[in-house]
This record gives sequence, C-alpha cells and structure tokens, in this order.
Amino acid sequence: MLYITRKFHFSASHRVYNPALSDEENLKKYGKCSNPNGHGHNYEMDITVAGEVDPEIGYVMDLTELKLLVEKEVINKVDHKNLNMDVDFMKGVLPSTENIAVAIWEQLENKINAPGRRLFSVKVRETINNSVEYKGKNS
Repeated sequence: MLYITRKFHFSASHRVYNPALSDEENLKKYGKCSNPNGHGHNYEMDITVAGEVDPEIGYVMDLTELKLLVEKEVINKVDHKNLNMDVDFMKGVLPSTENIAVAIWEQLENKINAPGRRLFSVKVRETINNSVEYKGKNS
C-alpha cells in the first residue's frame, strides 16, 4: 500500500459557538473562539490517498487530478469565506477543526475513491500547534 499526500492552504473565518447558549455561556465553553464577530485562520490541509500504483499511469493518483478535485470541491468553497455563513457543506455544523476535517472528508471521499485507491486521511492544521486528522468512520 502506498500513500500520497498533497498539501493545500486556505484562509477562512468562523465563530465556534452554540446558538442555544448565551454569549456569556459560549465564552465560558469556547473562550475567545466564540467572539460574536468571529475570527480567522490560515489553515493548512493535507489530503492523503492510499492505494496501489496504477500500471497504466505509474501513480496511485495523478497529483494534478487530486489538486484540481480538492480545489473544486473544497478550496474554492472555503477560501476567504466565513465557514458559519458562506460554506454550503458547513451549514448548521459547529465549525470546530474536528468538524471541518469531517466535512471536508465527506466532500471528497466518493470523488477520490476508485478501484485501487481510497481517501486515507484529511489533516487540517488550524494553527502551528493545533491540528486534527480524520480517517473516516471505518478506520
């Protein structure tokens, strides 16, 4: 089994809060991440695909194909956007880094998976110190 990874970057804002709670309760639970005006990050993301080398092309997956797919399905939808308000696949989802990684997985899994390859992981780095890696429900 081989693993290929492509790195991506996007900038986005969000507010981590529970709308059922008051601003004071959200501040206690989520700290400065619950700022009513939101805040932003310069995210880094690694998309890893696992598989066997396709003998016709010599790759697990053409990295240009992966780049174009991730740009279309994720980056173009999230870059310089408010994750709470502007991103269709994040509507109604608390935009924690964990939930962002799962939502991105859901956007990509069926488009990457093909005979001989599958989406292996989505890793999202919110800050230099904080990252989340998701490997799907069945990992």
